[in-house]
Amino acid sequence: MKLTKTEEQLMEYIWREKKVFMKDLIDCFDEPKPAPTTVATLLKRMQEKGFVAYKTFGNSRQYYPLVTKASYFSKYVNGIIEQFFDNSPLQFASFFTQSGKLSKKELESLKNIIDEQIKKKKS
Repeated sequence: MKLTKTEEQLMEYIWREKKVFMKDLIDCFDEPKPAPTTVATLLKRMQEKGFVAYKTFGNSRQYYPLVTKASYFSKYVNGIIEQFFDNSPLQFASFFTQSGKLSKKELESLKNIIDEQIKKKKS
């Protein structure tokens, strides 16, 4: 399941801080700050999607992530590969390396990473 841009912004903060109260989440936004009801609605949707849960402390709720950032990113990238690259990681890698945005040094680093993965597969 995918998050909206605003939900991703909240998740970034939750991932970084691990546990947060609603006031902390409101404070992470620039001025003008969103209304508490807006943030509460976003958190409810994120909870329904299975991204966050909370513990109750009196009248306050402390939110924490149920999904790691790495797991979300992996599913997100795999969705892009499926949708735009005919479910082919090879086509994705080819596009990514030929896009012209990587420097020679970055391509060499990527090659080293690939070489390491090849060594691991042989073992």
